[in-house]
Amino acid sequence: MKFTKLHGLGNDYVYVNCFTEDLTGVDFPELARRVSDRHFGVGGDGLILIMPSERADFRMRVFNNDGSEAKNCGNGLRCVSKYVFDHGLTTENTFTVETLGGIMTPMVSLDQEGKVEQVTIDMGEPRFERAAIPMTGIPEEKALEETIEVDGEAFTMTAVSMGNPHAILFMDEVLDEDVLKYGPKIEFHEWFPERTNVEFIQILDRQEIHFRVWERGSGVTLACGTGACAAAVAAILSGRTDRKVTVHLAGGDLFIEWRESDNHVFMTGPATEVFSGVYQGSIPYK
Repeated sequence: MKFTKLHGLGNDYVYVNCFTEDLTGVDFPELARRVSDRHFGVGGDGLILIMPSERADFRMRVFNNDGSEAKNCGNGLRCVSKYVFDHGLTTENTFTVETLGGIMTPMVSLDQEGKVEQVTIDMGEPRFERAAIPMTGIPEEKALEETIEVDGEAFTMTAVSMGNPHAILFMDEVLDEDVLKYGPKIEFHEWFPERTNVEFIQILDRQEIHFRVWERGSGVTLACGTGACAAAVAAILSGRTDRKVTVHLAGGDLFIEWRESDNHVFMTGPATEVFSGVYQGSIPYK
């Protein structure tokens, strides 16, 4: 199986071009677990499949390194966008990508050599209703500035869906030990029947936030695109920042804008191709 390794600010996945690779009958969750292993596989936060779509120009499927399937992935979207343009699957600077979280519209910016350097993605409208997260409670109510308790500690939390669930915690200071301690417990908290991504953010000023993430199904990662969008939205919604925010992630910066005109969230950031190769391990079939 041929693959390409790409990362968005250190959020790295194994990408497979399903226009050329026949993966009919493959057990994708198990394949993701195998190729993601950093000792016995290729190594990565998961597996992303670039596929034909009947509803958009391309389709993206995202499997975390524990085998669970994600509805969306902002860093993955940027990398898919770079791959399909740089590898000649499209010549358009703007196109559409189908995800489980909806159809996304990336716009690529090129460097002097004609390769994709930055990608801006219309991530659509954020959702706040408990049913959309999903989250327990009255379906149409919103979970804004709620108090969530974990191991006797209380956190102020806002829940946002960017096609996948996010629990954003506002912190006076973001510490790595807090991410490791509370991230997995909130991911599996009873409030979130499908689990959740957990974002720990610190407001630096009205244009900048400090960000760390515990990703559902992957644990600590260097970046999370949809999480950066959700964190920015939560900060803007609560009046803590302006509508244009630079999010400082462990792997680098993303620029997020939540537009008043159409309520859409736009994410801009880099995507990097690292290497290509042939996976010679066993391919699991259903």
